[in-house]
Formats: sequence, C-alpha cells, structure tokens
Amino acid sequence: MNTNNPSGTTVHPYTREMAMIHQVFRRESRLLAELVQEVRPADTARSRMLAEHWRLYSVGLHTHHTGEDEMLWPAVLPHLDLDAEQVLAMEAQHHALAEVQQLMDRWEAQARTEDRDELAEVLRTHHRQLCAHLDEEERQVMPLVALHVTEEQWHALGERGLAETPRNRLMIALGAILEDSSPEERQEFLGRLPLPARVLWKLVGRRQYRRETGRIRGRHTTV
Repeated sequence: MNTNNPSGTTVHPYTREMAMIHQVFRRESRLLAELVQEVRPADTARSRMLAEHWRLYSVGLHTHHTGEDEMLWPAVLPHLDLDAEQVLAMEAQHHALAEVQQLMDRWEAQARTEDRDELAEVLRTHHRQLCAHLDEEERQVMPLVALHVTEEQWHALGERGLAETPRNRLMIALGAILEDSSPEERQEFLGRLPLPARVLWKLVGRRQYRRETGRIRGRHTTV
C-alpha cells in the first residue's frame, strides 16, 4: 500500500480514536480463541454463550468495516494506491468471518472436542489476519484520514456507529473502548460525550461492563 502523501506522523485525534476502537477488535478476537479452546467437551451452555458473544463481535466488526467503506474510503481512495495483493488480503477478511461462523454454528450445538479445536485454530488465524490488517490501516490509511476527512464526516461516522448499536449494549460498547485506553485517552474520549452519558457510565455503565466481562471471560477477567 503506497500513499501519495508520506506525512502524518503526528498523532491526530481521528487516528487516536480509531486506534482505541481497533484495540477492541484485537483484544476480543484474541480472547475468543482462548475462551473457545478452554471449553470442556459437551458444555453446551458455555458454547452457546461464546457463540452469542462471537455473533455480537462479528456484527460489530462488520458494522465498523461497512462504515469505513461507505464513509471514509470515498474521501481517502483518491490519495491511496492499493496493489492487488493488499486488495485480496482485505477481501480474505470477509471470507474468514463466514468460515468462523459456520464452524461456530457446528460447535455450538454439541460442543464436541474436534469442532472446538478446529474452531479455535480458525479463530487464531482470524486474530492474526485482523491484527495485520488493522496495523496496516493505522500505518497507511489513518494519516490520510486525518488529512482528507472533515470533522463533519468523522462525526457522521461516529453517529452511524452509535445508531447501529442496540441501546442495551451502549455501555458495554463504551466499556470495551475504554478498557485498554490510557488515562489520558479515557479522559479525552469521555470528555467528548454528552454529560448524561458520562453520568450514566459512572453510575451504571462501569458495573454493567464488569458483569458482562466477568460472565464471558471468567478467569480471564481483568477489568
């Protein structure tokens, strides 16, 4: 991937915010592979729980990529040169999600050991490919976003993501973004939210997110 403008080394608010969102997908894709691998044979209660978590994750990832495709890429593409190998790598991400879903559906029903192991390996592959894709995007594309996407366009992308998040998942989504953020990033991100949202996060959201992560991750819980 080659850019026509090599500048963009300064951390821009758009770049920082996108990296915070990308970190959610890096973390959750890694944890999903680990959590699936640990499920005991025939534990269908656990397999159903993780299958539902995967579905929420994959919908979120699809929504994120669709928003970029429709609202960021049109502003960036005139300044970007993609070679065929990189285009194929991006397309492979979509196929990988479909493969995981098929294996997830099969494993969810009976939680068989052989299905679990195959699924966990495909999830590890998905994690590696996703991280490589996100790393490349942050390195090459986000500097161009900072240069060529207006504040209005960036705000519209955020509003779209908010509108497509179920209301009962809003605090979960906020907690996921804040979990691995630095204190400075957390303060900046929360500072851009409306006051009622910040109050709701302090009164309800933090506890809700801790319960959710504890239920899904078990001993892997760190929040």
